[in-house]
Amino acid sequence: MEKKVAVVVLNWNGKALLERYLPSVVESMPAYARLYVADNASTDDSIQFVQKEFPQVEVILNDQNYGFAKGYNLALKAIEEPYLILLNSDIECNPGWVEPLIDFMDQNPTVGACQPKILDDSNREKFEYAGASGGFIDFLGFPFCRGRIFNELEADQGQYDHNSPIFWATGACFAVRKKVFDKLNGFDNDFFAHMEEIDLCWRIQRLGYDIFCVPSSEVFHLGGGTLKKLNPRKTYLNFRNNLICILKNMDTEDLKRRLLLKLIMDGIAGLKFLLEGSPLHTLSVLRAHFYVYVHLGSILKKRMKLKRELGFHPMPTIYQESIVLKHFILRTNRFSELNFSAYRTR
Repeated sequence: MEKKVAVVVLNWNGKALLERYLPSVVESMPAYARLYVADNASTDDSIQFVQKEFPQVEVILNDQNYGFAKGYNLALKAIEEPYLILLNSDIECNPGWVEPLIDFMDQNPTVGACQPKILDDSNREKFEYAGASGGFIDFLGFPFCRGRIFNELEADQGQYDHNSPIFWATGACFAVRKKVFDKLNGFDNDFFAHMEEIDLCWRIQRLGYDIFCVPSSEVFHLGGGTLKKLNPRKTYLNFRNNLICILKNMDTEDLKRRLLLKLIMDGIAGLKFLLEGSPLHTLSVLRAHFYVYVHLGSILKKRMKLKRELGFHPMPTIYQESIVLKHFILRTNRFSELNFSAYRTR
């Protein structure tokens, strides 16, 4: 049977995760899918493990650790299947998780990318942080999910089991049309890791495609397999990449009105880290902003290039209020309590 789906697991020194999770991925592959492991120059014996235990898995070797963004960009150049599913190495899959994603995209040609429901592998009754049942951003660019607002995770009680347009699909399990990925030149290499999927999904929508969550597909994510949740490096990448993403993609009028408020919010977050006894995270916020100021010229060049090629369009899946205010001041902990005045459903 001709293969039309490439499931690609990016690996870097992840033998323990591959031993634990790759068997479920192998067993769940439909006949029309091919499984790849793309390796970022691991120094452990994870690739030897894959080649010995799972010879049917294709291996792609990068010559150094390029991170998530460039690592995938380089690996996917060698792949020809029309659908790509980028899958973290710390995800367990049950049989039947691929088919709903691909069937939905087959039936909806305007959908450029989609994701399954992401549940916590350590507590399977709850949504998992990295994606839950679909990602959104607020008007200042702060991300949240159906089923997860900041660190507040909801129990999965079927409340988000309908197909829904979303703003971003999680990089933990990201299905995308290869022609769309290639047209946009994939992820922004400069992101290295974290939030590159939000940037890509923003550009996919500006190209005229929709992003969806298809919860009839579900997977179980360990999370934090590469950079732990409280790692200062992750804090740095999240704050840096979030600001780059906004500067690249936000509508001009919105950017003028909202950038100062965004910078103030980041400053408050840095102060909060300091008061909580986490000075390294405060330093990470400062480093993130310093990087952006130093590289502002190159970031704005990317913005101008995108404006020429794609234009700027209103995004109805952007939440037009402050999720920070809603959560930390008004104590809103559930996605269902938010009001999307321009929210689309299908």
